[in-house]
Amino acid sequence: MSIEATPDPQVEQPATFAFNAENTAKIPAIIAKFPAGKQQSATLPLLWLAQYQHGWLPTAAMDCVADMLGMPRIKVYETASFYTMFKRKPVGRHNIQVCTTTPCWLRGSDSITKACKDKLGIGFGDTTADGKFSMEEVECLGACCNAPMVQINDDVYEDLTADAIVAIIDTLAAGKQPKTGSQQGRKGSEPAPVKDVVF
Repeated sequence: MSIEATPDPQVEQPATFAFNAENTAKIPAIIAKFPAGKQQSATLPLLWLAQYQHGWLPTAAMDCVADMLGMPRIKVYETASFYTMFKRKPVGRHNIQVCTTTPCWLRGSDSITKACKDKLGIGFGDTTADGKFSMEEVECLGACCNAPMVQINDDVYEDLTADAIVAIIDTLAAGKQPKTGSQQGRKGSEPAPVKDVVF
């Protein structure tokens, strides 16, 4: 009996996946970073490469990585299903990941969530009809001192307000790149102005 990934029945899975020529050329260097006989350690970077190429991580891509590394497919499925950075169904061109863990929640992530839902007309796990935006709830993204924050694709937006996230969405919808990092002008993790501190 073979063990297969259990894809979402509503997601059309491609029958095959192959790395393109550009990414195929990167693979030997990725695998070479790990000791001889430990090539399975390249699972994460190869899955990441596959996701970047395809836009999300279909079962065929996971199978391709498993076969390439000579490992059971189930081990790759387990890895891909554990890490939220791997998207096992299509997401919007701008995937808004809203942190709702305690520090962000204490600093107002509920208002960020509501602003996104109101602006886009979607909830967590949904994608807009035009495919431009999707939204998901995530655990800590590591910018607690600049909470509340979201990550959109690879970019982080911190010190958010409801108005700030709406402005970011509007900028992305217009095909432009919004300013990343703190939306209040803080540099790195410097202390917030006293007026912003909640006691």
